Amino acid sequence: MVRHNRQQCPGGRTYTIRAGDTFFTIARRFDLSVDALLEANPDVDPDNLRVGQVICLPGVPEPEPECPNGTLYTIRAGDTLFSIARRYNVSVDAILRANPGLDPDNLQVGRIICIPGVMPGECPAGSFAYTIRQGDTLFRLANEFDTTVSAIQRLNPGIDPNNLRVGMRICIPGEEPTECPPGSREYTIRAGDTFFRLAQRFGVSVDDIIAANPGVDPNRLQVGQVVCIPQPDVPPCPGGRLYVIRPGDNLFVIARRNNISLERLIAANPQIEDPDVVSVGETICIPPASGMMAQQRQCPAGTNPYVIRSGDTFFSLAQRFNTTVAAIQAANPGVNPNNLRVGQTICIPGGNGPQPGRCPAGTTPYVIRSGDTYFALAQRFNTTVDAIRNANPNVDPNNLRVGQTICIPEGNGPQPGRCPAGTTPYVVRSGDTYFALAQRFNTTVDAIRNANPNVDPNNLQVGQTICIPGGNGPQPGRCPAGTTPYVIRSGDTFFSLAQRFNTTVEAIQAANPGVNPNRLQVGQEICIPRS
Repeated sequence: MVRHNRQQCPGGRTYTIRAGDTFFTIARRFDLSVDALLEANPDVDPDNLRVGQVICLPGVPEPEPECPNGTLYTIRAGDTLFSIARRYNVSVDAILRANPGLDPDNLQVGRIICIPGVMPGECPAGSFAYTIRQGDTLFRLANEFDTTVSAIQRLNPGIDPNNLRVGMRICIPGEEPTECPPGSREYTIRAGDTFFRLAQRFGVSVDDIIAANPGVDPNRLQVGQVVCIPQPDVPPCPGGRLYVIRPGDNLFVIARRNNISLERLIAANPQIEDPDVVSVGETICIPPASGMMAQQRQCPAGTNPYVIRSGDTFFSLAQRFNTTVAAIQAANPGVNPNNLRVGQTICIPGGNGPQPGRCPAGTTPYVIRSGDTYFALAQRFNTTVDAIRNANPNVDPNNLRVGQTICIPEGNGPQPGRCPAGTTPYVVRSGDTYFALAQRFNTTVDAIRNANPNVDPNNLQVGQTICIPGGNGPQPGRCPAGTTPYVIRSGDTFFSLAQRFNTTVEAIQAANPGVNPNRLQVGQEICIPRS
């Protein structure tokens, strides 16, 4: 039996023959040619393969070793076990124990080995241990922890920024962030935030917020800074259930999800001052479903339904919607203006908002879609709720209807359809960063910055539209005829995709001329030829 050891497989790896193996099936499995196998194994009879026989696979890297509580490292030119051990402050014996079969005298460039890992508490002074989560990138971590990508890389030599794995532990420069105390939750500071405004928004006192953040200077809040917000008492909820607001939630979506009317949801939560603005982590009451949606008041032509909020009067509504008290009374003959109830539906005289093409200068017509709110639209188009209100004085923000046209003020981000030539509009998703988008669309962070000069890359909002420069990979919706877009998942390779979609590696490469098959990124879009 001919056995090839590692010295006989330069630039490749060994493989042990299993039952049913042939050079043809092995070549197809590892994306090789039969001729390449024959050349790398001159002493092996391909017609007489035996189970347990060891052959060479040229150009195929060693599989990643299991590395619990450790760090994977890719061998570079000039590395020795001694230099690696000194760099990571471990012993050579510890590395050998973590990599059984590793030949210390024949380290192969490109081979991945396990370094017995950086455990929590073992990071050097002035840094702390961090466990990689889904969506993390070095660029995002540098922003979150107020450091730089270079500083993180210096603390973690050998780390591959394009191959961060969930559960991997790395060291972050700086002091470990303090967890919020019980009875409070994390909140990320936005532009314009003050402790006074946060106290009003979350129904707590300024003193309570200061007490929950002993090391924070309330006069020097920074956008992106994380503070702790005390949780106020939960609202009463007889017969219903409590619910904590999650990212992407708004009252319309929550009402529809729970088969209740929007006015019933608002009436059950009188502590919500502005139904257009609910905060992640806020606790609300979901009233019991009645088996059918509450019927809205049927308003006559020329009027719009409106749900009464705390503090509303006919006089304040007349001012807000540019009408008169008498007109509101005439549209609501059975309503007592001295006994308005939160959650009650009345009719407001007025039109449906601006007609298409009639928006004033500096604004853009927009057609309302399901789930839209002023808050969500302000985030998407990089403007403010107040600016949208001012641009639409006769529109009730609590009664937006699908198909209704409103005017969107031009913010700092690109408006729909206004990306310059050579770029493509893209709607920001949860976890997106310029670094991750540059990888996904095969472009650079600088190119994305240049295409979006007024967008703050450290404050991307879910739903915000930005422009993506044309990179070397396919842009969304731009796969050529005869191919289908496909989003890369964990573990995908051109070889596995060719098998799954009954095509060839060569055909996939031809459909994606600028994509590096050895650097596929989860979430990256490629084109798959149709069989």
